[in-house]
Amino acid sequence: MRTETVVPDDDESLLTRLRDLALVDLDVLLDGVSGDDYARLLTSHGEDLEDALRQARTRAQALVAAIAGPDPLLLVDAPAAARARDGGRESGERVARRLLDRAMACRALARFDDLAGKLVPRLLEADRRGAGLPQG
Repeated sequence: MRTETVVPDDDESLLTRLRDLALVDLDVLLDGVSGDDYARLLTSHGEDLEDALRQARTRAQALVAAIAGPDPLLLVDAPAAARARDGGRESGERVARRLLDRAMACRALARFDDLAGKLVPRLLEADRRGAGLPQG
């Protein structure tokens, strides 16, 4: 049975990207920039936010699906004799693994949700500013 939380490399890369984007202050990013450069930088940053949030949503959906899988504690409803079959070791280990996997998925989902919650307002602010730019 696993005893440590392992974050897949893909998750860590995406979480780092989300954290990095959360550090960007739009006012500071755009300070001293004007005209076409302003529009390009704003658009590029907005697209980066949108892409990262789409990736986070895809990963979060996979985590939710993992969390919503079969109830590992369904075993509790079985008769005691069935739970104790073969000393209960195999069933106990299977349930413990499933609970650990679910707990790890919940923690990962919480990390993605926490960071996405910080980035959505930034995307909306970039969209708001972009909407005020001349189209052409």
